[in-house]
Amino acid sequence: MKTESYSQRLESVVLNPLKQTTNQYRVVLLFILLLLAWGAYAYLVQLRYGLLATGARDVVIYGLYIVNFVFFIGISYAGALVSAILRLTHAGWRMPITRISELIAVGGLTDGALQPIIDLGRPDRVWHMIVYGRFQSPLLWDLIAITTYLVGSFIYLYLPLIPDFALLRDKLALSPSSLRGKLYTLLAVGWQNTAEQRHRLERAIGIMSVAMIPLAVSVHTVVAFIFSMTLRPGWNSAIYGIYFVIGAIFSGTGVLLIIIAIFRKVYHFEEYITEKHFRYLGYLLLTLLLLYFYLAFTEYLTPAYKLEGEEKSLLSLLMLGQNAVWFWSFVVGGLVVPALLLVFSRRHVIGKVIIAAILVVVGMWLKRFIIVVPTLEVPLMPFDFGTYAPTWVEISMTLATLAGFSVMITLAAKFMPLISLWEMGEHPGEEKAPQLPATEPLR
Repeated sequence: MKTESYSQRLESVVLNPLKQTTNQYRVVLLFILLLLAWGAYAYLVQLRYGLLATGARDVVIYGLYIVNFVFFIGISYAGALVSAILRLTHAGWRMPITRISELIAVGGLTDGALQPIIDLGRPDRVWHMIVYGRFQSPLLWDLIAITTYLVGSFIYLYLPLIPDFALLRDKLALSPSSLRGKLYTLLAVGWQNTAEQRHRLERAIGIMSVAMIPLAVSVHTVVAFIFSMTLRPGWNSAIYGIYFVIGAIFSGTGVLLIIIAIFRKVYHFEEYITEKHFRYLGYLLLTLLLLYFYLAFTEYLTPAYKLEGEEKSLLSLLMLGQNAVWFWSFVVGGLVVPALLLVFSRRHVIGKVIIAAILVVVGMWLKRFIIVVPTLEVPLMPFDFGTYAPTWVEISMTLATLAGFSVMITLAAKFMPLISLWEMGEHPGEEKAPQLPATEPLR
């Protein structure tokens, strides 16, 4: 009877956002759409004037668009690895957060994949890459890897949604002739919750969980190859593959923490997303922070010890020159302060973990900036080389990119359950019993 009461409360809380739309939701959505509209205007300006509308030039060829590309591809790891690994290890506590993490994967990857198209200046050049691309080019590898990963992420998000779409079809009392009713019926693909259907679905999800891990690793490794296979100071590094992968999981976990905190507050998921989830993800964030600190320390110690030519100039730009404020903001604000918050988080766990996550996400965006831009500002000849400053077009497009990610997550909250009702219903014993306080261990 307790399990039934728990299931009823879960169903009511999770389905409530799909049944009604608040004024606050409308205001937030309107603000996000305005940012998107402003970004569309900025893009039209760029199409008219070309990349001269940006701060990129023939010297510093990459700017905010490539920074955003690396950043958003990175945060997609929250779904691919966090969800897949926890699912494969049968960690019962992950069930309330897997759906959100998989949404982040799709949203981040979609946003990230658009950035190189924007950076090309002319969208038709994408077709040229497909038709005339050279297979020995990391850019073509990147195109193939991202496309494959994007398809896999959509499948991985959709499979556990099939039973929930069937539940929405039956529970929301929608007219079979309504658009939403037809859509849920179509997406449920005849789900009747039979033993054979459950077996096949669980097997398919298991296969995708295994497949998503190497897919995710390959994508950010190939992203790293774009830089590390270019003869530029700072980029010519053999550790960039693992460096980018760890950085992606690190920033993705930070974004996951921020978003589950927002949904927990807005949609009253406190009974299901508990302090324990923030504590466990905080442990993961701290572990990734220490790994990333080690790799960053190694990245800068090696050239600092030798101080050769352009490497010396790059370190001067980063630590003492025009990019020093971004570099030290990343080190102090993105690594040191979050580490202290996570280590000393015995009290006020949720608040400290969320503050640490916000600092990590901002710091990792800055880290992408200091990877991309300062290297291109290093003079390769005995005269001043060039500098980069983003224009209002690039800043507007960056805000629109963030808005695009937000609108995908926001609209998804009105279309699908943010907590997997099917998985929590199939394995109720693996989650917190409804009568226990939040501080009790999850099973």
